[in-house]
Amino acid sequence: MAVKIVIIGAGAVGAAVAYSLVTANLANEVVLIDIDRARAEGEAMDIADGTPFTGPVRIYAGDYEDCRDALVIVFAAGANQRPGETRLDLAARNLRVVRDVTDRLLRHWSGGVLLMVTNPVDVLTYAALRFSGLPEHAVIGSGTVLDSARFRHLLSRHCRVDARNVHAYVLGEHGDSQVFLWSRAAIAGIHVDEFCDRTGVPRPDRQQLTDQVRRAASEIISRKGATYYGVSLCVRRICEAIVRDQQSVLTVSGLVQGYYAITDTSFSLPTVVGRKGRLKVLDLPLDDDEEKALRHSAGVLRQVLRENGL
Repeated sequence: MAVKIVIIGAGAVGAAVAYSLVTANLANEVVLIDIDRARAEGEAMDIADGTPFTGPVRIYAGDYEDCRDALVIVFAAGANQRPGETRLDLAARNLRVVRDVTDRLLRHWSGGVLLMVTNPVDVLTYAALRFSGLPEHAVIGSGTVLDSARFRHLLSRHCRVDARNVHAYVLGEHGDSQVFLWSRAAIAGIHVDEFCDRTGVPRPDRQQLTDQVRRAASEIISRKGATYYGVSLCVRRICEAIVRDQQSVLTVSGLVQGYYAITDTSFSLPTVVGRKGRLKVLDLPLDDDEEKALRHSAGVLRQVLRENGL
């Protein structure tokens, strides 16, 4: 079955996503759309030069008419986070972009999964759902997939094991109020603290590791101006789950209605992801502090939504 993935926004993130998708051989067609047509053409031409090494895939610059039969639309358009700026500071600017793009998109797109990547991703995921009228399961955000990956990476380094054997989640906002599920962090089915005790590794300093994950984006931005490689691999992983209907558990963002007594906002929870998008949200048992922190995170996002008329 032919698979087309369209990326709206050919800036650093959009171009990195296109490159990651092509190297993963997930689609027959990858389309780049950008207000700067020449930029989209240049990125597509550059990546296309390497396709003899990746497998048969057509990558090109297109327009909204090319979205018609796309399985996944990756939304990567909008302003980037500046040094010293929080993701939530971007809300007003990028909400205007979301409204304009969804209006153009829905004139041509026949449906599939809309994957929001632009920040603040939780706010924009909620807005895209409201602006588009698409089913809840079809609008998802990259959410805390990257934060969870950073959490797993740092735990793997501390515990000296392969990151693929670490199960650890970050929930809530993709931002400063994110919630780390230390109560559920495990390696080989054993809680991280017990694993460390059994293997003679000191238990991790939770506050230090948590702060490292929270600061990761700002640390990268202060050094190189933007983050894009890590998030592009997260987007590739989400697209893989959709295209191959893998029913993978990923911490994507989506509408939350009733979980942990939270309603009418979007943020990340462990979610089964397949060809139709969000298939099932997992209502994990949390300890009291984690649940309180999650409700706080929801409140932070709900306030931003109210301030922006949503």
